[in-house]
Amino acid sequence: MDLVDDIATLFERHGQQAYEGLRRESVDARAHALQTAQLAEWAQADASLVLAALLHDIGHFIADPSLPDAADDEHETRGAQWLAQGFGAALVEPVRLHVLAKRYLVATDARYLENLSSASVHSLRAQGGPMSRDECARFEALPYADGAVQLRRWDDLAKTPGKKTPPLEYYLALARELQLDTEPAGFVRTVVGSFDA
Repeated sequence: MDLVDDIATLFERHGQQAYEGLRRESVDARAHALQTAQLAEWAQADASLVLAALLHDIGHFIADPSLPDAADDEHETRGAQWLAQGFGAALVEPVRLHVLAKRYLVATDARYLENLSSASVHSLRAQGGPMSRDECARFEALPYADGAVQLRRWDDLAKTPGKKTPPLEYYLALARELQLDTEPAGFVRTVVGSFDA
């Protein structure tokens, strides 16, 4: 089985899961992923960023379900490591950085926090809260930071119950094309100051 088949299987098994407890959102995981990808496509993002939008939370599907609700599950790192088996950095890095992008936006955009869902505000605390000025500067210098910020904004908007989107298969076809055209990224985790990047 290839990685795209594995993605389809993960969505089949876990896509209907609702975010529970303090992480409760208004849509299930599949609807959220599809809406995020659709927003990226509407913004005319390149194929890698559209797929990063679709797959940004894939780490939740391979997570340890026994983690307490208040824990930072590091789904972004787990998902990026898994995706790096078959996709390039232009897809993998925005996935890996999308949580840091939330911390960055809270620190740099005065209106950003007021528009976050209560679930996103809750997870922000577990993820380290707003970045310091030094952390913001280090984040801005990272390759793919801009893509991660775009992804984060689509992520925050992709929570509309009942919204029509293309089916998962539409995006999986794009993933197959992209997988054929790119070298796998591998995965290198570097430490940049007080956060991993």
